[in-house]
Amino acid sequence: MAKSKPQITLESYGIYTNWDKADKALPQITQFTTKVTACIDVEFGLIVNIKKAKGEKLHYCIYHPGIIDADGEVMLPFEGNVYVKDNDWSFYLGDTVWEPIEDKIGNWRMTLSLAGKVIADKTFNLTNEQTKTEDDFWKHRGY
Repeated sequence: MAKSKPQITLESYGIYTNWDKADKALPQITQFTTKVTACIDVEFGLIVNIKKAKGEKLHYCIYHPGIIDADGEVMLPFEGNVYVKDNDWSFYLGDTVWEPIEDKIGNWRMTLSLAGKVIADKTFNLTNEQTKTEDDFWKHRGY
């Protein structure tokens, strides 16, 4: 019997509530967008739902705009692998902004691959535009 083809759904992308990776609950979407104002602790990324792929290796990669490490060198993209935990599994791939903000400005491309095939690909443009209203200020923090 042939193995079922995985079903992939991009559930959300944009700005999320703060996320604790030790917590089983995924962050909640607060704004669907690919344009993010770079401020400390803003959480951005995407959530995919994967069905019929339990045990498969999922590769993630975050290409950042040239973050500088403690030695003054540009860091490599953040990447790794996780295994799909069950046959109806949601996965969050995201990042946040930390000091210094200046090297976080620019395009952040996030990709997910399953069995060598790209299943999600989103680019977020982090800008240093100032928040225009108090409502926007709180919205970026998930309130």
